Amino acid sequence: MSGPPADDDLHTLGRWPADRARITPGQRAVVDRGVVLTYGELETRVERLTRALLEAGVGRGRRVATLVGNSADQVVLLFACARVGAALAPLSWRLTAFELARQVELLDPVLLVVEEETAPLARAVGERLAHRVGTASLGDLDRPGAVREVTGLGAVPQQQVRDEDPLLVVFTSGSTTAPKAAVLSHRTCWWTNLSLSRTLELTERDVVLAVLPQFHAGGWNIQPLLAWWTGATVVLERTFDPGRALSLIAEHRVTTMMGVPTQYLLLAEHPDFRDADLTSLRSAVVGGAPMPPPLLRTFHARGVALTQGYGLTEAGPNVLCLPPHQATERAGWAGVPYPHVEVALADPVTGELRTGAGTGELLVRGPGVFTGYLHDPESTAAVLHDGWLWTGDVAVRDDQGYLRIVDRLRNIYISGGENVAPAEVEATLRRHPAVAQAAVVGVPHERWGEVGTALVVLRPGAATDERDLLEHCRASLAPFKVPDQVITVAEIPQVGIGKADLVAVRALVQRARTEEART
Repeated sequence: MSGPPADDDLHTLGRWPADRARITPGQRAVVDRGVVLTYGELETRVERLTRALLEAGVGRGRRVATLVGNSADQVVLLFACARVGAALAPLSWRLTAFELARQVELLDPVLLVVEEETAPLARAVGERLAHRVGTASLGDLDRPGAVREVTGLGAVPQQQVRDEDPLLVVFTSGSTTAPKAAVLSHRTCWWTNLSLSRTLELTERDVVLAVLPQFHAGGWNIQPLLAWWTGATVVLERTFDPGRALSLIAEHRVTTMMGVPTQYLLLAEHPDFRDADLTSLRSAVVGGAPMPPPLLRTFHARGVALTQGYGLTEAGPNVLCLPPHQATERAGWAGVPYPHVEVALADPVTGELRTGAGTGELLVRGPGVFTGYLHDPESTAAVLHDGWLWTGDVAVRDDQGYLRIVDRLRNIYISGGENVAPAEVEATLRRHPAVAQAAVVGVPHERWGEVGTALVVLRPGAATDERDLLEHCRASLAPFKVPDQVITVAEIPQVGIGKADLVAVRALVQRARTEEART
């Protein structure tokens, strides 16, 4: 592309590798399981794959799905997609073939990229699809003609990429059983990373430890993309292992990282934590759930500054942040809005905006908000209206403007940093021939933050037990979605037709768990 950018081409991310390659070509961009990729090498690979995608008909408006672990290869693919105007849709390898097939059908990708570890799962997905999707190996994309062989499409010309073009399509749990794919545009990601840079400055001297999966928005937009924008180094891990993470922090002199409270708990519980060299770790970002005060104090005692916050995929994901110096005195609070982010509270019943201190549904607006849900205008209109993103989360705001999340209108609970939609688990339980009704709620758990507890009403004369029902769930749901406990009850309290009374359900669950603890 030549000439100055148009007004709607100011925030595209495809140029980032080229910009950094001109400034610091020898600087480490990615360290992937010991293999180093410099910014100069990253740009060379991105440009090569860009040409391969265009030759294979993968251009502006297309979607490329991936079923792979965190890797430098996927980083190259993201930037190549950004350069041609295609969207990367990273899928979770934690899901079942049943769940993934529904997501692939919705995406309708021109290409599905897999690796050796996920190839069997991808084949199982393919068997469930109504239409064949071309599959390619991630490590094979650089081979001349490899992508063209799979897509079977003719070459397309390079087109101007626009700010509103999709960059990432990320699946997020909702309050219904249908999968929803949040579309994050170039504009969304550019502004999200700009706002993050105003609270968590990164320079060429920084080293980021990235342990969040790349199928989450946070796996890209909480530190890694900002690092590649500013020339920092990203130590990229495929999975989270606390002992290995402690070792990598010392070996690579990691300066910052992001994780969920469960991961920080596992670090603190590891036998090497006490003597681990954490002197380089100047800051750590916490997301997914509030950090328990005792755990905060554990890391503060080791000299690690923690930045707590709140976000959701639809917001890019960053919304609220709590500065490290306030982490202890405001434990449990999510903080104040990031720069370039506005928030408001709305009355959950009337929708009227509230001013000053109070409680209400949290609303978000700003240039970092997502475009909408793919192929789902009804769900998009339900959350994007009146100029705001309606999060479905209830927040309390004090007289100084600090916010704390107190409940979820959509009843999602977070287990080990993963969102779980009770409606999806309930639908799975109801597919069991012995189950007439089901209700699922999240309950506190010392390790995972929350886990699911299910109440079920059995059909007359049906024979089943908790073990059978849990095995049924495991056949269709990712492990983190499977309830921790299934309790059989005579009836599920309801408010209205077919709608569970969640207050009464939670009381029943609490009673049952208390009685079980006594015995």
